[in-house]
Amino acid sequence: MSTIEDVARLAGLSRTTVSRVINNHPYVSESKKRVVLEAMEELGYVPNSSARSLRNQKTEIIAVFIPRVLNPFFSQFIETLEIASSERNYQLIVCQTQYSKTKELKYLNLLKTKQVDGVILASLENDWSKIEPYMEYGPIVLCNEFEENAKVPMIRLDQAFGGYIATKHLIEQGHRHIAYCCGGHRSNVAKERERGFKKALAEAELPFDEKTAFRDAFNIEDGKRVFRELKELEEKPTAIFTGADEVAAGIISEAKKYGWNVPEELAVVGFDNQEITELLDPMITTVHQPVGEMAKKAMDVMIDKINRKIYHSHEIYQFPLKLIVRDSTVSKNLANV
Repeated sequence: MSTIEDVARLAGLSRTTVSRVINNHPYVSESKKRVVLEAMEELGYVPNSSARSLRNQKTEIIAVFIPRVLNPFFSQFIETLEIASSERNYQLIVCQTQYSKTKELKYLNLLKTKQVDGVILASLENDWSKIEPYMEYGPIVLCNEFEENAKVPMIRLDQAFGGYIATKHLIEQGHRHIAYCCGGHRSNVAKERERGFKKALAEAELPFDEKTAFRDAFNIEDGKRVFRELKELEEKPTAIFTGADEVAAGIISEAKKYGWNVPEELAVVGFDNQEITELLDPMITTVHQPVGEMAKKAMDVMIDKINRKIYHSHEIYQFPLKLIVRDSTVSKNLANV
């Protein structure tokens, strides 16, 4: 966290001058005041006395950090959170990080400057060592994303199990060359899904082929790109596990454009069980995540931490996942046998 020395260094002034500005000393020029205040704003510096005063205030506002508002998973998550917060007379503000480390830290200053009472992190871009200092100013709850070493409440899903059951299903359909597709490769959620994917392959004595691992795919356009790359492979996979229904939809749409039959030539599994899974032909096999239950629990835990002022508490609340089998992995001909 920034110190008064950091402000002085950035402003190019002495620590004494910075202290005088902070304490409204009458004998400081307006130009120096302006330089100091600009440096404080740039660094997100809050004087200790102000910080202590701010910590005793309540805004009745909670911030939620998400990577993309347009992702249906997060849209549903936000809607449930907003309803839950409103029922408790709290307001919810949404901070879209767009997978940016800089934006995430910038938004965390809302907690530091006491513009919000707490933060729900549904995604995590920075190392936890950079996030943890902000807990001095209020509670942080991880929901969906998680960090094993963090001493905060975590509302999470068994993502490894989700990757495992989806991949095992593809193997049970007879597939032996299965591609893997995920979103942010730094995400612990993505890492756990990959672990489950590899576990299912290992049990079936199938190799993991890095050439058929597609990363940083988040939306429909990414899914279309993944299919175009997949179809150019010399040894083409017959199935693909994806980490998002949007990506699965993009793959299916592009596959049909190029005359591929899903699932006969390429079986596709999504993740989330969003509405789009039932709007396409074929409908998408997917892993169902109980988004609403997670959001409600996250809000319950956040309000409890605000009221009790207990910020450092390692708690894990885990919800189950289940596979929803549809036509994108099971041939209609086989389904009718």
